Amino acid sequence: MNTGPAAIRRAGLTLAICGAVGFAGKAIIIKLAYRHGVDAVTLLMLRMAFALPLFAVLAWWAGRGRPPLTVRDWRVVAGLGFLGYYLASFLDFAGLQYVTASLERLILYLNPTVVLLLGWLLHRQRVGRGQLLALGVSYVGILVAFAHEVRVEGGHVALGSALVFASTLSYSLYLVLSGQEVRRLGALRLTGLASTVACVLCVLQFLVLRPVDTLWTLAPAVWWLSLLNAMLCTVAPILMVMMAVERIGAAAAAQAGMVGPVMTLLMGVVWLGEPLTVWTVAGTGLVLAGVAMLASQRSAR
Repeated sequence: MNTGPAAIRRAGLTLAICGAVGFAGKAIIIKLAYRHGVDAVTLLMLRMAFALPLFAVLAWWAGRGRPPLTVRDWRVVAGLGFLGYYLASFLDFAGLQYVTASLERLILYLNPTVVLLLGWLLHRQRVGRGQLLALGVSYVGILVAFAHEVRVEGGHVALGSALVFASTLSYSLYLVLSGQEVRRLGALRLTGLASTVACVLCVLQFLVLRPVDTLWTLAPAVWWLSLLNAMLCTVAPILMVMMAVERIGAAAAAQAGMVGPVMTLLMGVVWLGEPLTVWTVAGTGLVLAGVAMLASQRSAR
């Protein structure tokens, strides 16, 4: 077996691309499930309930041989789990009731730009002219795709877009606030713990807001779509991207992840019948260009 640098890089790129495709499929599966009359609270609970055992095992495995968590650690993990995986996921699921899968993925892909803005607001980190230009290009792309969808689909697109952007903001806050904890606890351990917290919160939310017996009235497709969402579009992509980062670094993994919005756009056309218009393609191209410009600005430092 070839384990040289070139083979390791190929494996890393393959993992990063597969992870991006997995994340891209999440919105498609959610939109398909919504066609069966399920609501966001129930759908999110099913996804997280299926993923819970795997995230718990991940947290245990990554924590082997490490010091036990302190009370302070548990408070931090609970807060990060609420912000980064529970709240962000719920807002995303809610927003997908009103927008196309392609627009949702584009808004989520603004994550690096939101992290940059939060760094400036919270830590007074300097933002250069090149970064400002990248931000401008990305948000012009969102406006192009958003304006077209509002004109075609109606005003509810604004609500959905606001919910998805709030999801992006929530996850970006998680990334900004979790930097020190990642270095202290480890990325895999923190991801497993925070995701486990989020899974428990999603199950509790369902138990508070919905009668349990409504589960038995769900269409069978909702169950297997939720299982696919949990395995192929949640747990597996997280692990694949982390393994890719180990092999090729975060910057290269992020660049490979640019296939995500394109795949969501194509899968939306094929499986959901979403229209492929020049405005959607133009918006996607601008967002990808802006994020690529921002990545190149960072790597040049």
